[in-house]
Amino acid sequence: MYYNSIIETIGDTPLVKLGKIAEGIKGTILVKVEYFNPGNSVKDRMAIKMVEDAEKAGLLKPGGTIIEGTSGNTGMGLALAACAKGYRCIFTMADKQSQEKIDILRAVGAEVHVCPTNVAPEDPRSYYSVASKLNEEIPNSFYPNQYDNMSNSVAHYETTGPEIWKQTEHKITHFAAGVGTGGTICGTSKYLKEQNANIVSVGIDTYGSVFKKYKETGEFDENEIYPYLTEGIGEDILPKNVDFSMIDTFVKVTDKDSAIMTRRLAREEGLFVGWSCGAAVYGALEYARENLKEEDTMVIILPDHGTRYLAKVYNDEWMRAHGFLEERSFATARHIVSRKNGSGKLVTIDKNCKVADAISTITKEGISQIPITDGEHIVGSLSDSKILAKLIESPDIKNQSIDTFMDKPFTFVAMDNTVDVLSSLINKDNPALMVRDDENQIHIITQADLLTAMTS
Repeated sequence: MYYNSIIETIGDTPLVKLGKIAEGIKGTILVKVEYFNPGNSVKDRMAIKMVEDAEKAGLLKPGGTIIEGTSGNTGMGLALAACAKGYRCIFTMADKQSQEKIDILRAVGAEVHVCPTNVAPEDPRSYYSVASKLNEEIPNSFYPNQYDNMSNSVAHYETTGPEIWKQTEHKITHFAAGVGTGGTICGTSKYLKEQNANIVSVGIDTYGSVFKKYKETGEFDENEIYPYLTEGIGEDILPKNVDFSMIDTFVKVTDKDSAIMTRRLAREEGLFVGWSCGAAVYGALEYARENLKEEDTMVIILPDHGTRYLAKVYNDEWMRAHGFLEERSFATARHIVSRKNGSGKLVTIDKNCKVADAISTITKEGISQIPITDGEHIVGSLSDSKILAKLIESPDIKNQSIDTFMDKPFTFVAMDNTVDVLSSLINKDNPALMVRDDENQIHIITQADLLTAMTS
C-alpha cells in the first residue's frame, strides 16, 4: 500500500495516556498527539479542508496563490497542500513567532512576510491586514482566513471528533484544547457533544487574550489585551470559528507555566511538543484536579511539535533570560499590588499638560515614572530621567506640551506573572509595567517594587 501524496496521510493520530505528569489526578488523562500529521501539527487537518473547499467553490484555480496570516502551523499545512496541488504560497506572520517556523515555511517553498506583533488587528502593519492587502493586489489569489473560514471547524467536526470518539470507545467525558482560531476545539466539541451532550469542553486561554472574559461576561474588553509570548493560543479578536456555546469553561495559563510544562512533557513523558501544548496540558490538569472523578476520561489536544521552539522553550539561555528556567518560588504582581494598596490611586498626567506641570507632579508625588493619558486612555509614559535630560539640553521646554516628549505606554502584564518574569520585561525601553486588578484599577510596577519584593 502507498499514498499518492503526503496530504493523504493527514489524520488518525494516536492517543497517549499521561503518566508521571498526571500523577495524583483522578480519572484517565489522554493526549492526542497531533505532531504525527505530516506537517507536524493539528493545523494540517483544516488547511487541506480549506483548500479543497475553495477548489470546489471555484475560489482557488490552477496556478493560483494561497495567501494567509499564520502563526506557522496553518502555513505549514497549506504549504504541503500547495506542494501536492501546484499552488504558490505567501504567508504573513507576527514577529513573536519562532525563527524555526519561518525557516520551515521557507524550506517548503513559501514566501514569508514578518509583521509587528504589538499593533491592533486593523493596523495596516498587522499580519491580518498585510495578508488581506496582498490578496487584493495579487491576481488569482485566495485568502483562506482561517479565523473566519468555517471549513476550519468543519475539518475537526469531520475528523478529529470522530477519531477521539472511536479511540476512547465512547468513554470520553472531558475534552480540552487551546483556543486560537477556535476551529479545533469548537469543531471537535460539536461532534463530541452530539454523541454525548454531557461531555465538558475546556478551553485553554492565555493572559493577554480576550476569550475567557468574553465567555463569562459577554463583554469584549480591550483592557484584557496586552502582549504575551505563548504562540498559537489566545486572540485580540473574536474569530467566527470560536463558537462559545461549544466551550463550557475557560482556564487561563501564564507564559511561564506553559513553557515549563512543555519541557516537562518532553523530559518526563517523551512527548517533544510545542509551547501551546504545554499550555493545554497545564490548564487542563488545573481543571482536572478540581473536577474529574475516577471514572472520567479527559482528552487533551497536543497541537504541534517541539522543532518549532528549539530557540525558545527548549533553549536554556532564552528560558533564563525570560525568567522561566528556575522554578523557585517568587512573589507575583498581585502580591506587589496588594502591598502597595495603601499608596492610593494611580497618578497620571494628561498629554496636553506642560512639562513644568509634569515636573511638579513627579516631584510632589515622589515618583520616577508616570503614565500619560488622553481622556480615559493611557497613550504614553514619562520618566524623570528623560525629562531631566531634555531640560539639560533645552531649559526653555518647560512651557511645551508633554506629548512632545512622551514615550510609548508601559507594557501591561498579567496579575499572576511572577517577579522573575516581570523583571525580564523591564529594560531601558520599558522602565515600568502596568497591571489591572480584579476591580479594573490600574497599578504601576517599577524596578524598585521588584527589588522590594525580592528582598522582603
